[in-house]
Amino acid sequence: MSDDYVVDVHDLNKSFNGKPAVNNVSLKVRRGEIFGFLGPNGSGKTTTIRMLCGLMTPDSGTGICLGYDILQNSRMIKRLVGYVPQTFSLYKDLTVKENLEFIARIYEEYDYIKRAHDLMTDLGLDQYKNTLSGKLSGGWKQRLSLAAALIHDPKLLLLDEPTAGVDPKARRDFWNYISQLTIKGITSLVSTHYMDEAERCNRLAYIVYGRLMAEGTIPDIIKRVGLATWSASGKDLATLSEKISKQKGIEQVIAWGNELRICGTDPQLIQQAVDQYPGFQWERVSTSLEEVFIHLVNERTAENGAA
Repeated sequence: MSDDYVVDVHDLNKSFNGKPAVNNVSLKVRRGEIFGFLGPNGSGKTTTIRMLCGLMTPDSGTGICLGYDILQNSRMIKRLVGYVPQTFSLYKDLTVKENLEFIARIYEEYDYIKRAHDLMTDLGLDQYKNTLSGKLSGGWKQRLSLAAALIHDPKLLLLDEPTAGVDPKARRDFWNYISQLTIKGITSLVSTHYMDEAERCNRLAYIVYGRLMAEGTIPDIIKRVGLATWSASGKDLATLSEKISKQKGIEQVIAWGNELRICGTDPQLIQQAVDQYPGFQWERVSTSLEEVFIHLVNERTAENGAA
């Protein structure tokens, strides 16, 4: 494995009761980047993340995480990885301070009281240090989970939908802190459903029904998929939506505020459809990340149907 990568895994597979959850997934995560891991519910994101950090053993495949073999050295990997799960998993009947000091002692931090205090200060948790963790709001619970994941000074953070159900301000604050961690050399792999969060990542991977559909920077992925997108404005967009969705080559029709967006992979067919409705104001626009991912979901769904 190159020193440039903290994660370098190949052909990971995992099935449950004979049903594939992860199908030949290969990933490379560069040191010091924020890597976004996207996909619909049940797509295999959590299973992949757990295999990376040694919480789950793949049925087959090979890989290195932080210089250690994921099959042979999972115990070593766990000490170097910070994991924030989807659901709050700390002790709800302990205070914020008690939770962090307890975890710091598990990781054998020499001055566990100071370590817990420093992280509470960094994440603004000191104001709630004597509050029972179960009484915190969703956003503060996630901050506490992040503090717990950082208690042993990990080199890699694995965050599994860390801001699900959190209000927009709390999400922004959380991401600002993740961005600051990259300055300290901490690499982050973050699974998310939010497109605005995906756009804050250096690179992305998109997994659908266990298969990796795309990987790269946002411009790379959008260019590779090759969707042509137009927007229409004018009166009675609802009627336009109903009619144009039946035209050949139109893959998506999306109401977008006071506009209607259409897209597909064949620019000529899109142009022919647009020309049939001259009563609207048409404009060629940039394809959004959301439209690309909907296309990938539809593509994978069609493959599953054919299989």
